[in-house]
Amino acid sequence: MGRWRAASRLLVLAPVANSSPKPRFSSSAAAAAAVCSRPLRPPLPPAPSRLAVFADSIFADSIFARPLSAVAARAYFDGDEPGRSCPSPIRDGDESENIPIKSYFLSTSIDLKSLQAENLGNVLPPTSRSSNYIALKFSALPSDIRGLGAKERASHCHYMVVFQYGSVILFNIDDHDIETYLKIVRRHASGLLPQTCKDDYAVKEQPLLDEDMEGGPDYIVLKSLDTDGIRIIGSVLGQSIALDYFVSQIDGMVEEFAYINRKMETTGTFTMDRKKLLQLVGKANSNLADVILKVGLFERSEIAWREAKYAQIYEYLREEYEVTQRFGNLNFKLKFVEHNIHFLQEVLQNNRSNLLEWCIIFLLSIENVISLYEILKDSIQVPI
Repeated sequence: MGRWRAASRLLVLAPVANSSPKPRFSSSAAAAAAVCSRPLRPPLPPAPSRLAVFADSIFADSIFARPLSAVAARAYFDGDEPGRSCPSPIRDGDESENIPIKSYFLSTSIDLKSLQAENLGNVLPPTSRSSNYIALKFSALPSDIRGLGAKERASHCHYMVVFQYGSVILFNIDDHDIETYLKIVRRHASGLLPQTCKDDYAVKEQPLLDEDMEGGPDYIVLKSLDTDGIRIIGSVLGQSIALDYFVSQIDGMVEEFAYINRKMETTGTFTMDRKKLLQLVGKANSNLADVILKVGLFERSEIAWREAKYAQIYEYLREEYEVTQRFGNLNFKLKFVEHNIHFLQEVLQNNRSNLLEWCIIFLLSIENVISLYEILKDSIQVPI
C-alpha cells in the first residue's frame, strides 16, 4: 500500500509542477506586454572603476593629508592583477631621503677662528666643549620661503664640518658646488697638501624606522638627521680621512727603510746622512703625536656620552671604518720604523766611533814619529 500511495501522490503533484511553464512569445508585442506586466526594479549602480576610486583618494588626501606620490600610485594600480589585494597608499613620508656626504683632508692645519669670523652668520652654536672643529650651515631654501616660516629639514640645507687638523666634511652638497665650499676653507688653511684625500658616504632618512639607526654598505639609515647627528658623523669621518693621510705618510717611510735594508743586503754597507735620519725620526714622532693629540682618536665624544642614540651612531661608525684596527696597523708600522731608526742610529754611531778610533790611532802614530825624530836628532847632536 505504501508504494501505491506514493505513486498516487506523484500523479496529483505532477500537474501542479507543470501548471506554470515558461512563457513563449510568438511576437515582439506579446514579449513587450509580458515585460511591462512585471514589477519594475530600480537598476543597480555600475561598479566604480579603480581609476575613480584612486581619484577620490587623491581628492581626499589633498584636503585632509598630503598628495600621494608616484610610488603610491604605482603600488595602488598593481592591485588590478587578479587574485591580488590592493595595498594601502604609500605616502612621501615613508620614503627614504638620501643625503650624500663627502670627506676631504686638505691641509695639516686650519685656523678655525678666522674661518668662524668670516662665516659668522652660518656657524651653528656649539653643543659641546670640543674646540677642534666648527659646524657651518648653508640654507638651500630661498629667502622668501624662509621668511614665511617654512621648516627646514637637514635634506633642505648644506652643512660643512671643519676640523682644526685639516679634515672637511660636506653634507648634502652637489658635486659641482664642492669646490666652492672648499675654497672657503682653503683661505684659512696652512700646509696645503698637493693631493687631497677624499671619501664618500651617505645618510638615509626614514621617519618610520623602528630603531634609531640601521647600517648598510657605505650608508647609515636614521629616523632623522639633526645637527648633533651631523657633528657625530662628521667627527668619525674626519678622523677616518685624517687617518688615511697619516697611514700614507708612514707607508712612505716604511718603503724608504725597506729600500735601505735591501741595499744593505746586497752591498753590506750603509751610507746615509745623519741629518736625513734625524728628519725621519722627527717625521715619525710628529705623525704619531698628531694622530693622538690633534685628531683625538681616543677621546670620547661629549655628544655621544650625553645621549644613547648618538653613542650608538658613534660606535657603529667607528666599527664600520675600523678606526681602532687601523690605528693598530699604524702603530705597528711606526714600531717597524722606530726599530729601523734605532738600528741605523747604532750603525752610524759605530761608524763614527770607528772614525774617531782611526783618528786617534793616526794622531798617536804622528806623535810617535815626532818623538822618534826628536830622539834621533838628540842622539846625533851629542858630542862623541
